[in-house]
Amino acid sequence: MQIISAAKAIQLLHTTDTITLGFGPAFPIPFMEALGDRDDWQELTIYAAILPAYYDGLSHPKITLRSLFFGPVERHMQAIGADIHYIPADLRRQALFAKKNPTRVFVCAVSPPDNDGYVSLSANATQYENIVACSQDPKRLLIFITTNQLPSTMGYLPDYPHRIHLDDVDFIINEDFSPPMVDDVPLGALETALAHNIRPFIPDRATLQTGFGSIPGAVVKALSQGANGNYGIHSEMFTNGLMHLCKTGKVSNEYKGIFTGISVCAFAMGSAELYEWLHENEQVRFMPPKCINSPAIIAENINMRSINGALMLDLAGQIVADTIDGRQYSGIGGHEDFTSGASMGDDDRSIICLPATVTLNGQLTSRITAQLTAGSIITTPRHQLDIVVTEFGAAEVAGLTTKERAHALAEIAHPQFRDPLHEHAEQTESM
Repeated sequence: MQIISAAKAIQLLHTTDTITLGFGPAFPIPFMEALGDRDDWQELTIYAAILPAYYDGLSHPKITLRSLFFGPVERHMQAIGADIHYIPADLRRQALFAKKNPTRVFVCAVSPPDNDGYVSLSANATQYENIVACSQDPKRLLIFITTNQLPSTMGYLPDYPHRIHLDDVDFIINEDFSPPMVDDVPLGALETALAHNIRPFIPDRATLQTGFGSIPGAVVKALSQGANGNYGIHSEMFTNGLMHLCKTGKVSNEYKGIFTGISVCAFAMGSAELYEWLHENEQVRFMPPKCINSPAIIAENINMRSINGALMLDLAGQIVADTIDGRQYSGIGGHEDFTSGASMGDDDRSIICLPATVTLNGQLTSRITAQLTAGSIITTPRHQLDIVVTEFGAAEVAGLTTKERAHALAEIAHPQFRDPLHEHAEQTESM
């Protein structure tokens, strides 16, 4: 292991090379800031997801970005015609893709090493297998960037220690930089109404998974203020909202059925308060997606409740959650994993929540449509659907006929669109 600067690390790259960057809070910001200081690339391919900012080096004509999850930066790059390509994959399969197409270089942010020389992978276990494989391959380079602003977190022994010894790292960059953060989003009337309609489906002792965004945040806030408790957490992402729920004393993890006594997740993304709270917190354990996102493992939880968003769905129950008009908007993540896993047991429920409308080009448009437009890309198929919630109510569609579910979905649409949707539902025979 050698200690170097970010500028020196950039010089370790070949003019034709492949790099994987750490995901979420593990994104190596100083490394990417230094990338723009070099311009002799012949063919540099970068694998990343949800860039926290646009970096000058990415404008080089010989740099290609392959993204596993789009955010605002990737959408902007796509809009201006940059060389960026989306890789369709749920979170579980990303490790498989990395194994089949390993990059020569892996760079990620981590917390500083402990007294025994072990480096915690901090708030990201999504790339655990890739990091371990890189550390054991002498032909590959593993570069860690340490920062005191990332927490030292724990894995699940003995299989997933969630740490790497310095002897297995090629280079260390020490820079005390701020990792990507997501602050709490103020809740409005829409989020509060959606949370109100979701709340009856979450009983005492439920095991929770919440997706990213203001609506899941509103649900968790409602739970923290409600009468029930003894919740468990089994979530792909650990959020600010889940932290606040833990702080109220309503999370015991005693009634989960699997991984009892601890909250488990694949990564955390949130505020500085969240990262500080996670530091050496033995009550939260980080595990790879093949464990957290496995539908079979998810289903082992008792009273599992999955809460995820959608952009649009049709009366057949087909969910569009990561594209708009056929163009990539975000990513698949664990959407289908949890929608499936959280509805496999007779005590489990999967909840899809979305606002009933969206304003497009100044015109109010229903997110619940009779049929999806040509070119729409399905994130989760209709047979996985259990409960759909809007600000106008909840539709429990699992086990209903195509006509019954179409009417149930029409009923929770905005009143302005409800009648024509019911008319279409009445004509439904087989979809």
